[in-house]
Amino acid sequence: SPLIWSSLVELVSLECLWVISGREVCYDRIGCFSDDAPWSGTIERPLKALPWSPSQINARFLLYTNENPSNYQQITADAATIRNSNFKTNRKTRFIIHGFIDKGEENWLSDMCKKMFQVESVNCICVDWKGGSRTTYTQATQNVRVVGAEVAYLVNTLQSQLGYSPANVHLIGHSLGSHIAGEAGKRTNGAIGRITGLDPAEPYFQNTPEVVRLDPSDAQFVDAIHTDAAPIVPNLGFGMSQTVGHMDFFPNGGVEMPGCQKNILSQIVDVDGIWEGTRNFAACNHLRSYKYYSDSIVNPTGFAGFSCASYSVFAANKCFPCPSGGCPQMGHYADRYSRKTSGVGQRFYLNTGDKTNFSRWRYQVSATLSGQKVTGHILVSLFGNRGNSKQYEIFKGSLQPGSTHSNEFDSDIDVGDVQKVKFIWYNNVINPSLPRVGASRISVERSDGRVFNFCSQETVREDVLLTLSPC
Repeated sequence: SPLIWSSLVELVSLECLWVISGREVCYDRIGCFSDDAPWSGTIERPLKALPWSPSQINARFLLYTNENPSNYQQITADAATIRNSNFKTNRKTRFIIHGFIDKGEENWLSDMCKKMFQVESVNCICVDWKGGSRTTYTQATQNVRVVGAEVAYLVNTLQSQLGYSPANVHLIGHSLGSHIAGEAGKRTNGAIGRITGLDPAEPYFQNTPEVVRLDPSDAQFVDAIHTDAAPIVPNLGFGMSQTVGHMDFFPNGGVEMPGCQKNILSQIVDVDGIWEGTRNFAACNHLRSYKYYSDSIVNPTGFAGFSCASYSVFAANKCFPCPSGGCPQMGHYADRYSRKTSGVGQRFYLNTGDKTNFSRWRYQVSATLSGQKVTGHILVSLFGNRGNSKQYEIFKGSLQPGSTHSNEFDSDIDVGDVQKVKFIWYNNVINPSLPRVGASRISVERSDGRVFNFCSQETVREDVLLTLSPC
């Protein structure tokens, strides 16, 4: 029948079109894109696809500055529009690039800009590519290349038209946005000052060649925060477990973030509404990376990362204190670390809180006991010139006079210089003899290696506070 015949002709012409255009597609300004390996047709990327056109993806650059912190100015890679905006060439420029299914006008991007304005004068550009992110995951991973090319084109325009050095550019990408940043970095030959990958997306990127994904050669300095590094199968981890930067941070081990195990209802009936609630439930670990980064902006010392063989070694208290060169800070201030580019794939571990404010300060406390022998728990709180900590358990078990027990904990307060320590013990066992226990000496070591020593000759009954003064 004519209908079947015309359908066949249509199919054949579609096939021909695929053969002709299926290998490569080219666009003005940003060049050509192929679907050959390693971009597709590989074990990591089995499905063949080409990126969509720039007009379909419609990448937009939303500029916030200290002068317009709440309402963006849309700029393009055109010198006149940039000059007519609040963009200032004597400031750093930080791009924030969202990931899959997200959009550039989501609150977290502009909120991150606002935190930056509290600590610096900066051009903060939120990249919106929802036209290319809200599709199938396979297609979005291909669209990454076009968005990366658009970012690179804008950076090149800043350099050629305004004399603005790429060394003053910092690209911050979440999920697929990390690989967009990597693509932009490759296209500017590694001249960009810094790229930060916030839980770089795993599927279609893990174990691929460096040209496909974020890697340390993409900028002068590359750092990454891994918060959802469990395998995609069977754990549904969206983030990469492999290192991609000069420095890779694995907070809480990088797999399961504290506060992400809440029940589904409490997540969805959230203050931020249904969208943020369902996002938080489905991808809580994955989203933690940008929340940690945001908190790090206003907590310059609250995210010290410890160099360690693994998280289990860190959790066993074997990586404290910081070495003589200090510890790097995960997040905004990672670039202040003196040894930041002394190697690639440097791994750092730390713990965070379970809700904002996520920053923590790690201390090691050693207590030498006095008094009677009992079984129980000992807790210590620190009092310093910047604040006082909660009580943290140092040991539980047999409390013997003369024995010393040591432990590390992560305080939600930076106590500063420790001025006194309070000690308490309990065992919830009714004992008619009313035993007394004390601490003859307590040493507190900060992450910078400074030690504070406190002494007491007293003992106390259960649940009574004992204050120790400097020895």
